[in-house]
Amino acid sequence: MAVRELFELSGQVALVTGGSRGLGLQIARALGEMGAIVALCARLPAELTQAAANLQAQGVDAFTVTSDLAKPAQVPTLVEAVLERFGRIDILVNNAGTSWGAPAEEMPLEAWDKVMRLNVGSVFQLSQIVANRSFIPRRSGNIINIASVAALRVESEMRTAGYYASKAAVLQLTRALAREWGRYGIRVNAICPGFFPSKLSKGLLETIETSVVARTPLGRLGNETDLMGAAVYLASAASRHVTGQYICVDGGASL
Repeated sequence: MAVRELFELSGQVALVTGGSRGLGLQIARALGEMGAIVALCARLPAELTQAAANLQAQGVDAFTVTSDLAKPAQVPTLVEAVLERFGRIDILVNNAGTSWGAPAEEMPLEAWDKVMRLNVGSVFQLSQIVANRSFIPRRSGNIINIASVAALRVESEMRTAGYYASKAAVLQLTRALAREWGRYGIRVNAICPGFFPSKLSKGLLETIETSVVARTPLGRLGNETDLMGAAVYLASAASRHVTGQYICVDGGASL
């Protein structure tokens, strides 16, 4: 197989959660440009409609499903909608996530539960359902979990204990699933983005962007294309002998 062919995704069905904006939309565009059939899910129908239009302008068609992954009952419905439309799922990108900023001693328990449910619980639930409904029967599948450099280090300016804990859990879950499901031909890897401008990080970056850039070896934040290469690599045959691993896309900030 030629090297260029290793990165082709033609005909593969990719489900991207939290795909209506930010990192999820960037990843969806990358997979779509490499030939994947893209299915996006998010909570807000208007944002999904705009995302589909943005992708269409880039030559990528997208199937959209409105789903709130913080609500466990909606996860099976999401999977069924994609399977009914395409018959299978080849690539699952678990990108949907949230945060809660508060000193640990003041963080409400319901806020902790909300962060852990979406950032970890939905990742496990969705991976389990997709594995049982598509990957395991076909003895093939690919999961990419979007973790964070927050899984690797703690920033003094960020008081988000739940977010740190949840993203560290995603990395260990990635390893555990890779170990268990390798026998089914399922690969499970993670991407750890650093600071990217997004709706989730906007408020925080207003106060710490200068210090973050100053201590980042490459001297900048992530941009609207910086995740594309890592996502395509992990989604494609180029990484077919890679599982249980993570890639930091952070300009060296985690060093």
